[in-house]
Amino acid sequence: MTRADHPLANVSLHELRQRTSEKWRHYPDDVLPLWVAEMDTALAEPVERALVTAARGGDLGYAIATPYIEALGDFAVRHWGWGGVTVERSRAVANVMSGVTAAIMALTDPGDRVVVNCPVYAPFYSHTEHSGRVIDEVALGADGRLDLDEMERAFARARAASRRPAYLLCNPHNPTGTLHRPEELTRVLALANAHGLRVIADEIHALLVLHGSFTPLLSLPGAERAVSVLSASKAFNLAGAPAAALVVGEGASDVLTALEHRVVPGPSQLGVLAQGAALREGDDWLRALLDDLVARQTLLITLLEEYLPAARYLPGEATYLAWLDLRELGHFESSEGERGTMMSLSGPASYFLEHARVALSDGAAFGTGGSGHVRLNFATSEEILTEALERLGRVTSSR
Repeated sequence: MTRADHPLANVSLHELRQRTSEKWRHYPDDVLPLWVAEMDTALAEPVERALVTAARGGDLGYAIATPYIEALGDFAVRHWGWGGVTVERSRAVANVMSGVTAAIMALTDPGDRVVVNCPVYAPFYSHTEHSGRVIDEVALGADGRLDLDEMERAFARARAASRRPAYLLCNPHNPTGTLHRPEELTRVLALANAHGLRVIADEIHALLVLHGSFTPLLSLPGAERAVSVLSASKAFNLAGAPAAALVVGEGASDVLTALEHRVVPGPSQLGVLAQGAALREGDDWLRALLDDLVARQTLLITLLEEYLPAARYLPGEATYLAWLDLRELGHFESSEGERGTMMSLSGPASYFLEHARVALSDGAAFGTGGSGHVRLNFATSEEILTEALERLGRVTSSR
């Protein structure tokens, strides 16, 4: 078996403990970290080769992002049959959230409403509100899918309260792993256009579809004035080598014009080189990773049934994140969590960290509907995932 055959089985716990990233250094060594969205895998060989070559050659100057945009465009054609990522319609940015924030600043004014589907990725709250905009939450349905009727009402509210409102979409959705369907997205675009909202999509998990296929928002009718921000960082575990592309629809050139007059951080040289190599040469590694993630998700379902049967879990079609409803476990003595703040723990996340020494993301950070939930990252080895669930089971049964 080569290292690329099973990316999630090639790094031991001892090796992971040597890493200096936030995932492995924020908590003491007796804690198993299944919280932040970082995978327990070695680099794909093309990525490692690109980074080593750059370091050995001293190629760490200012980045030229055009080859990265072109590599992303080629990837989109190969995998999604979509030719919408072009140099002319894209702007390279430091990372996805800097691109999302730049789009919000360009398309809305201070005090304007930004609609989001909760529970949702915690920085949607902090970045939007720190920009002086107002969040308007629309809950996902009980099945984790978009509630189009409620969204239409929210769009009408946003239009009435704002001169330039927007809708911030997470596609696929974090933390639930929901893969939005083409017909849902098409309807959302129609509603947004009817009420005058500009749509901004965070599509950072686009490469991490486990079941089904990804539909780029900008490939759909009605997306001409929408914006998408894409990156290979999540799929290739490159949070430390960031780069992203802000891509606009055919009728959204006003966004690129607005960005010419704003300071928007660009990607790093390491991000451009690493992610460019991943997008050009990493297809085989990515396929192997997705196979591993499907296997881990299946294992997680089995482990939950055995060790945490009171947990409710709707397996997502995308991402390596599991959204667990633990409200049936009963009351957890803890303070209320704070939305938008990933480092604040309450409820079951706080309890499991203290008693099981397993770090999970607190559901309250993801907004309304997150209380009593946790987000679990299953992109790890079978051994670590099994040990973590055994620990959760032991402390739950003893309560």
